[in-house]
Amino acid sequence: MPAGRIHSLGPGIVLAEIQQSSDTTYRIYDWDRVDENGQSRQLHLDEALDAIDFNLYAEYKTKYTLIPNKTSHLVRSPYFTTNLLSINRTIEKDFGYIDSFVILLAVEGEVQIGDVTGVYSLRVGEAMLLPAVTERVVFKLISPKASILETFID
Repeated sequence: MPAGRIHSLGPGIVLAEIQQSSDTTYRIYDWDRVDENGQSRQLHLDEALDAIDFNLYAEYKTKYTLIPNKTSHLVRSPYFTTNLLSINRTIEKDFGYIDSFVILLAVEGEVQIGDVTGVYSLRVGEAMLLPAVTERVVFKLISPKASILETFID
């Protein structure tokens, strides 16, 4: 979802928010929640109105083609790229062409990730940082299938 789009979270939603470092949140409604002192959290209506993208788009969902056991491109911006790796068998992947660290975020299942430094477990909800010098990585399934977001700087 590009910046400037109104969104909300609720029970059962898993969200990966990929952005530059920022503590900015413009809250326009807070579902009548209160903090530990019984106080409503601050709303940011004026700031939100300045930041909202009011354009009408024909399609709001990110379109991609899922290619099992290969990289499926999700988002490519001037700042970062995010791909989806959906695997159902052990695969080897080359990250040597990327001149950046890579953040791996498991969004489904569990895998073992092996490179020249060792073997590490990654399960849904967990993240791992591959240093920029990482080249070949082996993904070995622990669960029947797994999906991993790959994000790196362009």
